Amino acid sequence: MRVMPDWLSTAIFYQVYPQSFCDSNGDGIGDINGITSKLDYIRETGFNALWINPCYVSPFRDAGYDVQNYRKVAPRYGTNADLERLFEEAHKRGMHVLLDLVPGHTSDQHRWFRKSCSTEPNSYSDRYIWSRSVWDRPEGYNWVSGNADRDGAYMLNFFLSQPALNYGFSRVSDPSWQIHYRDKRVRGSLYELKDIMAFWLDKGADGFRVDMADSLVKDDPDKSATCWIWRKIRAYLNKHYPQAAIISEWCNAPLAINAAGFHGDFILHHDKKMTDYAFYRKGEDGASRAYFCKTAHVPANDMLTPYMRDLRLTRGGGYLCPISGNHDMVRLSSFLDERERKLAFTFLLTQPGLPFVYYGDEIGMRYLPQPSKEGGYQRTGSRTPMQWDRNAPNLGFSTAEREKLYLDVDRSADAPCVAQQMEDEDSLWSTVRALNHLRMTRPDLQADGELRIEECTQHGTLCYQRGENTYVIINPTDTVQDCRTKVGRILFAIGGATRRPTVTYLEPQTAIIFEKEDYKEEV
Repeated sequence: MRVMPDWLSTAIFYQVYPQSFCDSNGDGIGDINGITSKLDYIRETGFNALWINPCYVSPFRDAGYDVQNYRKVAPRYGTNADLERLFEEAHKRGMHVLLDLVPGHTSDQHRWFRKSCSTEPNSYSDRYIWSRSVWDRPEGYNWVSGNADRDGAYMLNFFLSQPALNYGFSRVSDPSWQIHYRDKRVRGSLYELKDIMAFWLDKGADGFRVDMADSLVKDDPDKSATCWIWRKIRAYLNKHYPQAAIISEWCNAPLAINAAGFHGDFILHHDKKMTDYAFYRKGEDGASRAYFCKTAHVPANDMLTPYMRDLRLTRGGGYLCPISGNHDMVRLSSFLDERERKLAFTFLLTQPGLPFVYYGDEIGMRYLPQPSKEGGYQRTGSRTPMQWDRNAPNLGFSTAEREKLYLDVDRSADAPCVAQQMEDEDSLWSTVRALNHLRMTRPDLQADGELRIEECTQHGTLCYQRGENTYVIINPTDTVQDCRTKVGRILFAIGGATRRPTVTYLEPQTAIIFEKEDYKEEV
């Protein structure tokens, strides 16, 4: 039986990158208490749920995705008690909190790995994937040799510091070092995964966003073995924590939701996915081909075809999770100007499922090229500190000296900041807030409301129905466009339209949310 946390149907998520969000103690690095101090802001902006990137003990060679201790908050962020207080304060405000779960690998500093490196067999010998000898590095995988006393090479998932945990192999071609995924020798990783989840759920967490959820079992081309593991996890949660949510970073919703049992799956910026077509797509000449670029004039069909298919295949089983961006992507503002972003947010926040907004996207923070920090490389520019107030030191992120900041803030005179945008009724922040509050108060626009395409023209005009009687009409282009759909009582608008008996003329770069009704006058 599928158990769905009842709070998910109304959730609107905000992603917090902890080291860059708010520094409460002046050391230049964001922390848990800083996040807690900004819960009122997050709620005021209209978000009732948040996902926090990894905040566990780590050497930070991959910004915390190299976990050294899953059960302890990294000292630079605070303490476990601080995180428990964040859960409590969020719940007081009717909010829910997802932590980041990294199940596929650990840091090479984790005590499990250190024990696995031992020359003497022990209960952790098979916790990671080792070859037969230090000289043996089978093709098709990444290996490290000569970095342990144990006579073997160990497999990596990503960076040098991230040895792969052993969930077994779907197809065992060499039993001298490969273990089948149903073999009891590799059950330790599964049991630990359950225990880690229970540890934080018992302390008040509301679930987990799961990093690279499809990367567990090796040589698993159809992911059936990896899905088998996640079904075990889902059954465990259904029984013991039915209100806990798990959202996968998989980018294959039918597989992640229907086969693996996740409550939701991210629509990432992969080729031919909706997020790519809508916000980030470029042509071979480097010019934007994103649907919301005013000069692109591309039809919405390309982004809608795979999206509507996935919606149909997953309906009733779980939710698609469209995103504005994340810590691995170039900022949305690098692709779309402010008006285009307002239209993009209108689309994003009126979709079914669970929308996720990356911190700072609601004010149009920019991608800021900076030297790589903690394995960020080209991603570092999207991880810069949140910009709270143009008139405060370091834009309100921290009172630390500039050279002590985790990353530098935007030093431009027109750096987008929360305080200034909250005072401007026409700001991007005000638009996002209005859309969120409309979604919260209108069930048609929430996760379960049906999506039906009313009109999709070759020139780019798109009209769709949500739920019983809520409609969204968008003209992302820089020219007037006509649409057969009649605009009724307006609930929200960017730009405007002229209504005629048989056609509606949409001004350039217009988005309107409305109810259908008879009309007698122009708007």
